[in-house]
Amino acid sequence: MWLTSTEALARLGSKPQTLYANVSRGRITARPDPEDSRKSLYSSEDVERLAKRTRGRRSARVVAEETVKWGDPIFPSSLSTIVGGRLYYRGQDVVELSRSASLEDMATLLWDGEWQGAFAPPKAPAGGIAAAFVALAQRAGHDVPSYGRAVQALRPEAGSILMTVAAALTGPTKGLVHQRLAQLFDRPAAEDLLRRALVLLADHELNSSTFSARVAISTGTTLAAGTLAGLGALSGPLHGDASAGVFSLVDRAVDIGAGAAVREWLGQGRDLPAFGHPLYPDGDIRAAELLRLFALPQAYGDLKFAAEEITGTKANIDFALAGLTAAFDLPRSAPLTVFAMARTVGWLAHMLEQIGSPHLIRPRARYVGPTIPVTLPSQS
Repeated sequence: MWLTSTEALARLGSKPQTLYANVSRGRITARPDPEDSRKSLYSSEDVERLAKRTRGRRSARVVAEETVKWGDPIFPSSLSTIVGGRLYYRGQDVVELSRSASLEDMATLLWDGEWQGAFAPPKAPAGGIAAAFVALAQRAGHDVPSYGRAVQALRPEAGSILMTVAAALTGPTKGLVHQRLAQLFDRPAAEDLLRRALVLLADHELNSSTFSARVAISTGTTLAAGTLAGLGALSGPLHGDASAGVFSLVDRAVDIGAGAAVREWLGQGRDLPAFGHPLYPDGDIRAAELLRLFALPQAYGDLKFAAEEITGTKANIDFALAGLTAAFDLPRSAPLTVFAMARTVGWLAHMLEQIGSPHLIRPRARYVGPTIPVTLPSQS
């Protein structure tokens, strides 16, 4: 019996590149799909054998460790959650919110208080992510620590942090954040899509950057330092900068064809950027909402079709941001800029929530280094 890639991945519980690696190492037999030469079929016997071996190795320790790898929530939060494949902010459907709300509205909603502050145009030009790092670092060393302060007193400060990030990212522009971004990119036609993207990206449970911000603020540090921690985590290629991988993949697809580029990428044992999401097995609802609003350029449409056909996974929000960037000829730094601007609201919301807890976030490590000699007490 032969399985499609979707069926094989479901039984293995693994990523597409793991399936391809097992084929290349001879552990799983594959053959061309007689109904579609672009696809492959996989031996069900080989797949099941590997699946049983993997299931047999799962122990209590493994299950515990996986709680920090797309596992169960580590601590309670009232800010956002994903239920039935849809994302909610404080119980409100994010897709519905994105159709009319602004990022400033999300600050009011997620911070559980009226948005305070107005954006004052800075003197300096926009400096991008690097400028945001510098601006936050300068504030982190001078602002008053959050320890012992009431949330009511910190909420206006959160507004000023958001203004600091906006000033660093968008420079001397005016208006709401999405308007400022449209001015920065000189693309007024993209203004409403930027607004929607900002709302869709404002928060997303305990993602890596949000967890980093919560860990930092649990020490009692400044809101600026916590935001800086979030930005540091966001800037990695496996998080907020994932769209950069899409640009590289599209460039390769233009040279050798979309299907060949996807197979080449997976054959090298690399994760396919911006496709699939563990929290959205039926597809990232944020990407679906954004992608329905504009036409993808040909190269991006071809890549999306090929990747979804070959891997059985759908494009996620990182692909949507890359596609939006290409469709409106934005700078390739735009996805990370938009992501950082939006998620700053979420980081600040989580920090304000964390400040209400008296506990330091401090997990333990499972030591796997050299054996440490233990001297037993004398029995004499």
